[in-house]
Amino acid sequence: MNTPAVPRHNRVSPVFLALAAVMAASGWAMWVQGELPVSAGLLVFLFVLSGWIVSLSLHEYAHARTALHSGDISVGAKGYLTLNPLKYSHALLSIVLPVLFLIAGGIGLPGGAVFIERGRIPGRLRHSLISAAGPLTNVIFAVVLTAPFWLNALSGVPLAFRCALAFLALLQVTAAILNSLPVPGLDGYGVIEPWLPRGARRQLDQVAPFGLLLVFALLWVPEVNRVFFGGVDALLAALGVSEFETALGLEWFRFWQGEPDSGWFRYEDVAPLL
Repeated sequence: MNTPAVPRHNRVSPVFLALAAVMAASGWAMWVQGELPVSAGLLVFLFVLSGWIVSLSLHEYAHARTALHSGDISVGAKGYLTLNPLKYSHALLSIVLPVLFLIAGGIGLPGGAVFIERGRIPGRLRHSLISAAGPLTNVIFAVVLTAPFWLNALSGVPLAFRCALAFLALLQVTAAILNSLPVPGLDGYGVIEPWLPRGARRQLDQVAPFGLLLVFALLWVPEVNRVFFGGVDALLAALGVSEFETALGLEWFRFWQGEPDSGWFRYEDVAPLL
């Protein structure tokens, strides 16, 4: 008896599989090299960057899968169910800006996009669920990444690997928070938009192209930046991740600046991690 072939639009993309393989291989390499490997920076960079793009693909896939079950059958033909990041990409918004923000400030910039045919979907609740599915995926990813921390299962785990996990988790938390803001153009606004009066929606739609830029402009304000990252650090601390681990993960991620030298570490910070 022949097994029915998986439709092409439901097949997992080789691009996604390659990214997952890079993430797994770099994580394995950090693990087997032990504590403070010489090549930690490059490995952390590969692990975090590939992991971030994997999470971006899962974020957009969640939007598309929820839309499919809500009535928009066009998402399959558009390739949104393949987990291929290239299908969700806008060259500037999805690739260039997220990488630049990642390198410059360690912020997880929501960058991908799926185009849902909203007219196919009945009911305001379904529209809200489609928008909420993406940030919820980042939350789940953050919980999974931090599981070894809050389960106290890090005994013997190499420092570079745990800091790479911590920094990637930080990116998921920042992406989840930013995307959940009720600002036009972000998923948080998409959750409440169906419930707003039509006139208000028309006016706010004019702001949507600039919503994300407005958010990041506000993050450049020192007071806003301090409050935002203070909240991020507090959430991660509740999950067992220290600010030191995320900071060291960022240092290693920027491997082109050189490996953190021994003078950068304080014994009281490092000792509990070894």
